[in-house]
Amino acid sequence: MVTVHYFFDPMCGWCYGATSLLAVMAANSEIKLEFHPGGMIDNKAISPSFRRHILEHDERIAKLTGAAFGEDYIQRVQSNDEMVLDSFITARAILTAEQLGLPPLDMLEAIQRAHYFEGKLVNHPEVLKELSVNLGIDGEQWHNAMTANEGIEQKAISESQQLMQRLQVHGYPTLILEVNNQLIKLPHTDFYGKPDEWRQLVDRYIGSNSSNFQANM
Repeated sequence: MVTVHYFFDPMCGWCYGATSLLAVMAANSEIKLEFHPGGMIDNKAISPSFRRHILEHDERIAKLTGAAFGEDYIQRVQSNDEMVLDSFITARAILTAEQLGLPPLDMLEAIQRAHYFEGKLVNHPEVLKELSVNLGIDGEQWHNAMTANEGIEQKAISESQQLMQRLQVHGYPTLILEVNNQLIKLPHTDFYGKPDEWRQLVDRYIGSNSSNFQANM
């Protein structure tokens, strides 16, 4: 068993593009994924200039990774309606889902699809509750857990940012393999849209004793 540390933000488009690579690792029983949430946006309405920036990056992400951005999402970004993004409540949802026995990647994928494809308001608690119910969690149990966990994301994000500083990690997404007391930054950007080649690379790392790889942290 090896550990892969995943530094991400639920509202990061590049993390959305990398989710197919995370799914490859999640399917491998030899890998333990540890999620370290970022805090890019704290429940703020984004400006028109930032909307244009988002759309430009989304186009590039789609071309490089194959990630699909839905028409409802695109229209929402292009509209004049207020658009609020929140990395914090979505991070709390992922942490809460994990507490309730759901793989965190399942909740992250649900949030990403709801936001980037369906254009839903994932900063709203009722939307997150709907996603959790669709994933098999009891609605009342979800509500109670999310209420009890208010603020838990602050601590997790702070710890994540401190760990990033110690490891000199910059930007989302970042994947770091921990094996045999070595930390190896995985070159995920070289494998966007190439899940089979990515799987082969990950299997090589896991199948080796890491002696053939140089730690690059």
